[in-house]
Amino acid sequence: MPAAYLSLIAAFQLLSCSFSAPKPIDNAKAVATSEYTLPQGHEVAYFASGCFWCVEAVFEQVTGVHEAISGYAGGNTKNPTYNQVVTGRTGHAETTKVIYDKEVVSFETLVTVFFGSHDPTTLNRQGPDRGTHYRSIAFYETAEEKEIIEKIIEKLTAAKRYSDPIVTEVKKYDVFYQAEDYHQDYEKNNPNNPYIRAVSKPRVSAFLQNYPELIKSDLE
Repeated sequence: MPAAYLSLIAAFQLLSCSFSAPKPIDNAKAVATSEYTLPQGHEVAYFASGCFWCVEAVFEQVTGVHEAISGYAGGNTKNPTYNQVVTGRTGHAETTKVIYDKEVVSFETLVTVFFGSHDPTTLNRQGPDRGTHYRSIAFYETAEEKEIIEKIIEKLTAAKRYSDPIVTEVKKYDVFYQAEDYHQDYEKNNPNNPYIRAVSKPRVSAFLQNYPELIKSDLE
């Protein structure tokens, strides 16, 4: 294999989310957050679309979103660690829990944000991040939410929004495990991280440019 190609692969890996993540200082596992008490009038949605640092940063820009939390969902391992999830053996995807005010922003709008802020046609990959834990998933809890997701996929497909077929999973929500503390607000707390500068910030900037009508007015 040519040396130049090997160098390109190495550079690509250096900009991956998992490579850039710091090693945890302990063996604490992610925890289920089903007991979380929501603010009055708020609901929850769950989306997976690549590195959760990016996804969390995108949704926190959206008007009506109270909070976005990084974690894991869609798999079969209880209380996984980040190091377990990135092996692809737990079945989980890096997922963002979005807590939102239903009187300000609708679930349909959040699904629009989801599809508008990543490439839903790349199977088990998003940008430089590869593996089943980076796959695209729109979770639903009710039949109505499932219908909303499927109708948006139908509209995007009919409009030929993408040159390739959408491969996003439409999956029934089961359980969400909140990721380790060092993953929360990662972009905000680590602005000089190479991955954040090269991948996350451009992704968020593209979203802000394409959907200015959805952005919080008090953003700096």
